[in-house]
Amino acid sequence: MFPDSLTAVDPVLLANVWDNTIGGAWDDLEPFRTQYFDLEIMWDNRSDLLKGFWETLQLSIIGGALSLLWGLVLAVLRQLPGRAAAPIRGLAIAYIDVFRGIPMLLVLLLVSGSMGALAIEGFLPREIGIPRWFGKPDPFWYGIIALTVTYGAYMAEVYRAGIEAVPEGQMEAARSLGMSHGQAMRQVIVPQAVRKVIPPLLNDFIALMKDTSLVSVIGFTEVVQVGRDIQSESFNSSGLIVGALLFLAVTIPLARMIDALIAREQRRTSRGGSGGATTPTPVPQTSGPTGGPV
Repeated sequence: MFPDSLTAVDPVLLANVWDNTIGGAWDDLEPFRTQYFDLEIMWDNRSDLLKGFWETLQLSIIGGALSLLWGLVLAVLRQLPGRAAAPIRGLAIAYIDVFRGIPMLLVLLLVSGSMGALAIEGFLPREIGIPRWFGKPDPFWYGIIALTVTYGAYMAEVYRAGIEAVPEGQMEAARSLGMSHGQAMRQVIVPQAVRKVIPPLLNDFIALMKDTSLVSVIGFTEVVQVGRDIQSESFNSSGLIVGALLFLAVTIPLARMIDALIAREQRRTSRGGSGGATTPTPVPQTSGPTGGPV
C-alpha cells in the first residue's frame, strides 16, 4: 500500500499546476486559436468552402489533362528529324523557352484581358473569345487556357527528358523494321518515355493545382477566394486554413505516390542492372512556375 501522502491528491494543487503550465499556455494562445482555428466559422462556411474546392479540382483536372496533351505535342514537335522540320523545331523550342520564363499570373492576365476584347472587335469568334462552355463562366476557361499554355511548356521538357532517356537503339530497331519516324515515336519511343516520367509529371501537376489559386485574381470563385471572402467579412483566417487543409488532403497523397513510383523504378532499374541490362538514363525532376520538386 502507498502512503496516504502519495495517494491523496490535492485538487487545488492540481489546478494551480494546470493554470501555470498547459492550461495557462492554452489560454494565452486563445487569440491565435480563434484567428486560425475557429470551428464555428469553419462549420458555418463548410458548404461554400467545399463548393470552392470542387471548382479548384475541376480547374486542376481539366487544366492538367490539357497540359499533358499539349506538352506531349510540343515534345514530339521538338524531336522531329530532318532539315525540313527545323522551323517547327525552332518554334517549339521558342515557345517552351518563352512560357517557362513568363510568370503564370502574367499569362493569365494577358489571356483574360485580351481574348474578350478581341472577340468584341470581331477578331475572334465570340464563342472562343468569351468562352462559356458547359455552363462554366469565362474566367474559368481563361484559367484553363493559361494553365495549359504555361504548364504545357513545363511538361514538354519532362517528356523530352523521357524521350531522350530511351536508348537510341530503340529507334534504330524500329526503323529497321520498316516503321516511319512517326510510327516509331508513337508505338515504341513515347510509351517508354511516358512510363519513365510519370513521377515528374505528377510533381508538375501538384504545382499546377497550387497555381489554380491565381485564377481568383480575374474574379473566379475557387477555394482560396472563398477563404478570402470569409476573412474580409469576419476578420478571421479560419476559412483559409480549411482551404489549406483541403489542398494538403490531395497534394500529400500525391507526393507519397511520387515517392513510391520513384522507389519502384529504382528497384526495377537495380534488378535490371544486376542482370547486365543497360541502365536507363535518369530523368531529372523539373519544377513548375511556383515551386521546386515535391
